Formats: sequence, structure tokens, C-alpha cells
Amino acid sequence: MKIIYREEALSKDVIQDPATLSYPSFVSSIDRFAEQYTNDISEQFYFGFPMDPILKVEGTLLSEQVKSTAYFSMEFGIAPSIYNSFQLSRPMNESNKFFTHEVFSNYWLCDYLFRVKIDKILDLPLYGGGLGVLAGDTMKSAADQGFSIIGIGVMWNKGYFKQKFWYKHGQVPVEQAWDPYTYPGLIPLKNKVMIQTKEGPLYLRLWKYYVYSFDKKKACPIVLLDSNLEENSPHFRKLTDQLYRSDDVWWKIFQRLILGVGGMKALESLGYVVNCYHLNEGHAAFALLEKYVTLKDKTQIDAFKENFVFTCHTPVEAGHDRFRIDDVGRILEKEYLEAAQKFGKVSPSSDQINLTFMSLNNCSKVNAVAAKHGEIMRIQFPNFANKIRSITNGIHIHTWASDSFQALFDQYKNIFDDWRSHPEYLAKIRELEGNEVFRRELFEAHLNNKRNLFKIVKNWRIKEEVFTLGWARRIAGYKRPALIFHKTAEIVKLAKTIGPLQIILAGKAHPNDNIGAAHIDEILDHIDQLNNYKDIIRVLILENYDTYFGKLLTNSVDVWLNNPLPPFEASGTSGMKAILNGVLQLSTLDGWVVEAAQNNIGWIFGYQHKGAEVGQETDLRLDEDSKALYQTLAEVMKLYYQTYSHKQINTKSEWIDKMINCIQTSAFFNTQRMVGEYNQYMWQLL
Repeated sequence: MKIIYREEALSKDVIQDPATLSYPSFVSSIDRFAEQYTNDISEQFYFGFPMDPILKVEGTLLSEQVKSTAYFSMEFGIAPSIYNSFQLSRPMNESNKFFTHEVFSNYWLCDYLFRVKIDKILDLPLYGGGLGVLAGDTMKSAADQGFSIIGIGVMWNKGYFKQKFWYKHGQVPVEQAWDPYTYPGLIPLKNKVMIQTKEGPLYLRLWKYYVYSFDKKKACPIVLLDSNLEENSPHFRKLTDQLYRSDDVWWKIFQRLILGVGGMKALESLGYVVNCYHLNEGHAAFALLEKYVTLKDKTQIDAFKENFVFTCHTPVEAGHDRFRIDDVGRILEKEYLEAAQKFGKVSPSSDQINLTFMSLNNCSKVNAVAAKHGEIMRIQFPNFANKIRSITNGIHIHTWASDSFQALFDQYKNIFDDWRSHPEYLAKIRELEGNEVFRRELFEAHLNNKRNLFKIVKNWRIKEEVFTLGWARRIAGYKRPALIFHKTAEIVKLAKTIGPLQIILAGKAHPNDNIGAAHIDEILDHIDQLNNYKDIIRVLILENYDTYFGKLLTNSVDVWLNNPLPPFEASGTSGMKAILNGVLQLSTLDGWVVEAAQNNIGWIFGYQHKGAEVGQETDLRLDEDSKALYQTLAEVMKLYYQTYSHKQINTKSEWIDKMINCIQTSAFFNTQRMVGEYNQYMWQLL
């Protein structure tokens, strides 16, 4: 079925444009405007970007003429260090810059002598991993298509955490400091909301950050809730310090209360007219309570449920919040607690509030994030099987396409046409499959990306002609981050018999995830053991993985390794970023890869899930899958060295066929298509 994008509908005069908000009305809502923001926000410009799109979207959100969606997410990865970076007229606090990163490698002396130095802005520290980056990409594509969307999130005053590696200790989390008042594009509002709890009133200030479209003609706001106010008691002020603080259930409940209940109150405070409330994971489920409690006629319960939709992102047990009623009862006022029990108890005898169940049972529409994930969700939640639709994740092409590949697509405009507005046109690359000049230019564009990466880590003697494998993502048990090192003797054997090998890794484990931290420690130990083979194997793990390094690695390595235990990867998106830039996949059959495997975008190895049982995420199948990985990697390396050796490119190689297949496949795996499906099946804004 054809997805109807908003600009197509607008061209058919389906809706009328509402009046824009006036500039004086806009700036009157900004706290400390005269003291801090007059040089950055004018009638023409907003931190260097056009002001007009902001005034238009604000007018739209206040209007009843256009349907709008509120998109609730605990984290937003906007990636301003690599895309749509705002300007700041005054000096930026040094804490908002990120200059140096340590590297842990099997070349010890280099680790001691050098650091990776990058002059870039700190990523807006409102995310912890892929969920947040996907939320950011969703907002960007919503802006690209002109949808009336408001993001609802939390102002994390100390971000997630800074990562340090320490041999024999693995990952050492360090508290992060940053300054929101000198972060370009971020503004504090005068609006404040209050949540009444059994521990007293909790006050929340609202902030805003605007996500612009790629052409700067449209924008969407993200509203952020901040408890760091003088009106609050000291322990309340810290509630919005660290994302996903989970060492105490009290923190977890309050943070979800802030997102759900606080988010609904924020929408009311701003006067936005909202038709659809999209809960991006169960973290925001308490929004249902606020809607119900403030509903004057409780008999209208079914009608209000029609306005809520829910996206589930994980089949992993730890991803589903459950709280004892007694714990929730110590925080929530009576009316909210009664609503939580009404909506969130799996059975009448249950002593828990289950936020996933609350969302599944009370939202009118539910989606999984890949076709395989939909299959698994229907196994895990059979009572809701008929409700669960699959909408496969994607990536924002303007954020993740490298400069080299954007230039290549533009060079062949007669083929790709306006691929920025229509990423589906990337599938036309098939027309160039037999063009030998293009095949050479395609591989040379990849080599240019590879050189960009190697300039940054040049002190570790990384070589352009050497086959390079990349792995970077959130570090968790089911993702099996150390699988490549399960038997290091096999890696050494490959390097000796086929050719040298370079492996570059990055990733963070949750600071309270002892299993994830153990995996990092294991990786560091294996890297250390390979010191004696540094002449043929070079292994690096980069500190403080973020969107900057995510883009750098996914577009620069030769092959992207993806080895989660099936079927526990709901989707994954790092591989989508890689295929957009012609980087081949070496993957288990899970998540989004299930839908792309038939396209010959690389190699599939290892255990494949089948049947009506999900299995155990603790049964990691390391022996059998590492054996399959090494066997497949041998095939991969042989083809690479047949394709590129002594700086000569074999343009007839199957490797380049696979690169073309990757880019053709990326025409589907993007948030432009995904957001169109969200609108068609979930939001229904038109």
C-alpha cells in the first residue's frame, strides 16, 4: 500500500494552513530572554536557522485545524554534533565541548601516549543508546515531511554518563556535567507544571529544542521536563539528573511519573491541541493515568483510549517495567494509584503495576519495530496478538549518509533524482550495476570514508588497505559483544592465513548493568591478550561511544558485525546506517536483518530462531555461533583481499555487487518510510 506523505496531502488542499504565532508572543515565553538570548533569537533567525518554521509550527500546534501528535520518549538522540548544528553568538561553556577520548588497544604504548582529539560540540546528552537515536531520527523525518509533532522528553541535567575504561575493572562510569544555558538551540521556558505526590509537590520547568527539516523549511519542537528547581526539595531536584538511574525503584517510578504525567501537564500548560499520544516504550505509560484522572466523564474511557498508541522496542525481560503496588502507592496520590491498578494489573490478584501491559491493554494501536519482532511479540503477548502491527524501524538518511556518498548520489542525479526528499529513489542504484566507472567511484567513496576514520586513529598505525571490521552499540548480554573474541586463536589463524585484520569497537553498558560491565572487562582482557599479534591484528575499542562515533564507524569500516542472539534483537539500526554507506553486513538472522537477508547485503551466520518458543536470552550459544562466525569471516576476508589489494580495485568483484545491494536496500530502511507508516497506521493526522 502506498504511504501518503504529508506534503502530498497538503498539495491537495486537504487542510488549511493555520495562522503563525507572532514573534513577540514566542519570545515572551522564554525565560531570561533579554539577558541571554536576544543575540541568538530574532525575527529572522533562531540560533542561525530561519525563524519562520518555528512560528509556523507553534501556530499549527495551537490550532484545531490541524491534527497533532505528542511523541513521548524517555530519551532523544538529536545528534547536533553531526547534523543541523545551531550557532551560538556568546561563548559556550567548556563542559559542552568534547575534545578527547581514550582508546584501549593491543598496541599498549599508543594508548599511553595518545588520545583521540576531536573539536566538536557535546551531543545534547538526552539519550543513552539506540532507542533515543531512533526517537531523534523520528522527529527529524517528521519535520522533513511537515507533520505536526511535539516530542515530550526529560531534561537530563547530568546526561547518561561519561565512560572510562580501566583494565581489570572494565567500564568505570563518571558523572557528566554540561550547561543547558549555553547549549545552542536549547531554551528555558517560563512555563512550570506541578505534580502532587505523597511526598509533596514536584515542580517541573519546561525547556524546548527545535528539530529542523533537512531543508530548514519546517521544524518540530521537543519539550523537556526539568526538576532542578529551587522550589523543589533537594532529593526532588536530582530526579532529572541521570537518565535511567535504576539503583532504586523510587527513582524509576518518579522518572516515569515525570515523563508520563508531567508530559501531559506540559502539553496542557503550552495550550497545544493534541489528537494522538504516542508512547515510545512503556516508560511513558503514566500518561494514561493523567488523561483518565482529568477526564470529567469517566464513562468516556474507551473514547480516550482511541487517542493513545504504543510502540514496544524490546523482547528482553529487563525492558518491561514492573513495580510493586506498595512502591507505587508510596508516591502516587490515591486517584492516580487507583487508576494505575485499574489499567496496569495483569490480573485482579496481581501485586504489580506492569507498564507494558498498561500500554498494550489501553492503547488503541500497538506496533513492534520489525517483522520478526512482531512475530515474537505475538508469542510473548498472545492476548494482544491481533492488535500488534509491525512497523520496521529506519534511520534518518540526512543524518547518517556520509559526505562521500551524498556527493556520489548527487553526481548521478540523473539516476537518483531528488533522493533527499525521496530516499526510495536510492533503489535506482540497480541501474548503475553494470557501469564500471560508477563501481570504481563507489568503492573509492568508501575508501575516502575509511581514510577519514583512520586520520582520527592514525597514531595506532591503522592501515587503509587492511580489512577492517566494526562493532558498536549498547553493550548488553544478548548482543554478545565479545563473540568475535570467544576463541582468539581462531582470529590469529585467519590473520596469518588470509591477511591482516583490524577490529574497531565501541559501546556503553548501563552503569548498573553488571553483566554488561563484565562483557567490557572481557573485551579488554581479550584485546590485551592479542598484544603479541599486533603486527597482523590491530584491535581498538573507543571510549564514550556517541552519535559522532556511530556515524564515523558505520560509514567507514569494511564490514559491520551484528551478532545478537536471535530472537532478542527487536530491530537494531546501526546496520541500517552502514548499508546506506555501502558497508557490508556480517550478521546473525535477527531484527531488521530478517527482512533484508534475501537482498545479499553481506553474510548471515549462526543460530536461527524458529518455532513458537522464544527461548532463553541467557543461553548465548557462544561455542556454536563463534565457530560459524570464524568460518564465515574467512570467506569475507578472502573476498575483500580479492577486491582490494596493493591499492588496486577489482571493479568486477562480487563485493561491489553487495555494496550496490546494500544501498538499494537502504531505500526502505529509513525513517522517512517509517514515519509515513506511523502516520498511516498509528497517528492518522490527515
